[in-house]
Amino acid sequence: MASNLFSLDGKVALVTGGSRGIGKMIAKGFLEAGCRKVYITARKAAACDATAEELGPQCVSIPVDISTVEGCKMLAERYLSHEDKLDVLLNNAGAAWGAPFEEFPESGWDKVVDLNLKSPFFLTQALHKTLKASGSHERPAKVINIASIDGIRLNPQETYSYHASKSGLIYLTRRMAARLIEDNIVMSAIAPGAFASDMNRVARDQSDEVAKRIPSRRIGTDEDMQGVAIYLASRAGDYVVGQTIAVDGGVALAQMGV
Repeated sequence: MASNLFSLDGKVALVTGGSRGIGKMIAKGFLEAGCRKVYITARKAAACDATAEELGPQCVSIPVDISTVEGCKMLAERYLSHEDKLDVLLNNAGAAWGAPFEEFPESGWDKVVDLNLKSPFFLTQALHKTLKASGSHERPAKVINIASIDGIRLNPQETYSYHASKSGLIYLTRRMAARLIEDNIVMSAIAPGAFASDMNRVARDQSDEVAKRIPSRRIGTDEDMQGVAIYLASRAGDYVVGQTIAVDGGVALAQMGV
């Protein structure tokens, strides 16, 4: 039945950067779509624990800093102390840095690229066996990367490492998808536009002004992000491999150039 296409009944998901913003939106959506458990992780333990408590008993907090390979391995180990399989991995944790070209620091490059580009690769690698154990030819496991429309088109801000990392993540999604499909793991990505969050404070604090520059004439809502994430995580998205979906009200792909 069509109503079952978008069900996540009985599934187990892990959401990085799940304590706030887009990660929190999606974790909540996964629970409402029927996930048996949604594990969330974030660097700040108090915030991660508070979000898990807010989202209810089916949400479990595993606070870990995954900006290093060691952190990715630690998260995998802690997750495996709870579960023996993983149906959906959402690589959402991210960072941004802005500075003029002449002053842009190495620290702003490394922090952003390590978390936004390196961590999705090495966390997926660390959880590969448990994703493979979950997936089948008929019902593959899922890995969803959160990229950005800044990986598709430029914005005026001098966020050099952010642009590079998100563009790289889109292509990395394609390359990893080509390998992981062999193990019944489908990888795809979402490229969000303007959603209110601590990372996108302009959209959060000046939503009316931002909306004027969006073809759909509004910023994104929780439901907009939850809908596409549930689609990719569910049976409905099983045949979508290596694709990046822009969820931005038309900014990247349906807006006239100057």
